[in-house]
Amino acid sequence: MDLTNEQWEVLEPLIPENPRRADGRGRPWKNNRDVLNGILWVLRTGAPWKDLPDRYPPYQTCHRRFQRWSDEGVMEKILLALSEHLKERGKLNLSEAFIDGSFSGAKKGGFALGRLNAGRAAKSWQLQTAMVFLSPQVSKMLPPTK
Repeated sequence: MDLTNEQWEVLEPLIPENPRRADGRGRPWKNNRDVLNGILWVLRTGAPWKDLPDRYPPYQTCHRRFQRWSDEGVMEKILLALSEHLKERGKLNLSEAFIDGSFSGAKKGGFALGRLNAGRAAKSWQLQTAMVFLSPQVSKMLPPTK
């Protein structure tokens, strides 16, 4: 679902003019409305940029413009304007909003906050073998090493 004409009229003033080269050379800029529709498609679907459908400008263009607009604060203004538009039309009910932490990722190898319970402990044969040799009972039975 792309932006309606009504939505575009609200958002167009929020998007800055594309810079032009002084010498007039270079490729012409892709239409801001088409690029924004591509950006919103990626944000709405959660798909990777490279999966952007052909009806939108190239994904590299959309991604580059998204980065630029994010750095300049344009995307925040656009998303606020779109949410305000939805709220005015009665399509956004903030009392139904919630936060779902099931999608929050954790970096692999981060600090352990506590010991894993026995049911979740690693059970690889390498770990089990190492635990045998590290146990205090086995170290008493093994001859001392130099």
